[in-house]
Amino acid sequence: MRKVDVSDDEELGVLEDKTETLALHSKRTERARKKQAKKTKKPNHPSEYLTSLPYELMLAILTLLRPSDIFNLHRVNRAFHTFIIQQEHEISRAITSWRYVCLSQCFRLPVLMENIDPSIRNHIQNPDRGELRWLRKKPYQHIQAPDATEICTCLTCLLRWSGLCLIVDFAHWQRNLDTGEPIPMIPRGKHPEWNQALVASNAAIARKAFHSPLWHARLLEAHLDSTTRSIRRHAANKGNKKSRFHMTKEDMETGTDLFLERSGPPSNDIPFHRDNYYMLEAYIPNRAWFKHLNKWLYLPASEHDRDVGYIVAWATKQLGTTTVSGSGSGAASGNHTDEETGSQTQADTSSLRDLPQS
Repeated sequence: MRKVDVSDDEELGVLEDKTETLALHSKRTERARKKQAKKTKKPNHPSEYLTSLPYELMLAILTLLRPSDIFNLHRVNRAFHTFIIQQEHEISRAITSWRYVCLSQCFRLPVLMENIDPSIRNHIQNPDRGELRWLRKKPYQHIQAPDATEICTCLTCLLRWSGLCLIVDFAHWQRNLDTGEPIPMIPRGKHPEWNQALVASNAAIARKAFHSPLWHARLLEAHLDSTTRSIRRHAANKGNKKSRFHMTKEDMETGTDLFLERSGPPSNDIPFHRDNYYMLEAYIPNRAWFKHLNKWLYLPASEHDRDVGYIVAWATKQLGTTTVSGSGSGAASGNHTDEETGSQTQADTSSLRDLPQS
């Protein structure tokens, strides 16, 4: 009988895989396992709960923060960043309305040239105006001259620009004033590189407030801090007997400027030199104390429109004088009238800052 060949596979039968997974006990594997388990069981971040709150409640919470806290918060994650950017105006307005009631009226923003009527821009940028001639002849060492193509250069806006730059510069030198370290003095006519860089940096920070209300609120926060530190320094000086603002420890802790609404010494004089910082207690411009009303009155925002009206009137009169001079009335007479008109206009506008003190 013929023998049937049987293959090796049939003789061995069906193979069964009994390979077992080897347990890994290395430290690296254990760390990876724990890390994966932690990710799986990790609860939602608290910020996710905060951003899921209703809009009104979210806004009410952020209103309690300082502007510097808002800047830190908007760097936490994308959700906070998006919300704060979208609601920047509302958040800034809400914070300013209860924290910086006084300072927001003293340090307004200059009007941008793009918001000025195009028909009068040439009058405002006229280099023969008294204010612009004065800026070219006597520039401040610690304040950068404004860009006439960027902001309005009426007297009101020039003072507003100077105030913003002074906020940044005064805050920069607070450590020196606290520790008694002298502020470097610059000889007249000298322009060291470190000061030019500092002044340019201060101006760049001030310009951020033009387009960001949150940056404007941040500047007000910085000036409130500088003011409280300055008042505290002068209060510790027993030899200084001059009148000053009354400030308590509670006033400092609240983080508001409401204590500046109390009666106090006038502070309209601009610190035209850094040497004035030593005796500067509170620079709170554009207001005056009325005793019979028992409160401060602030320069209104409409003062800009009034100054622009003076400029337009001056330019119109100058144009008429030039026309008469060209027709044969005498160039010398025309130039004399221009100077008198410019000087008178500057004197009239300057008198608007001299609010009566009583």
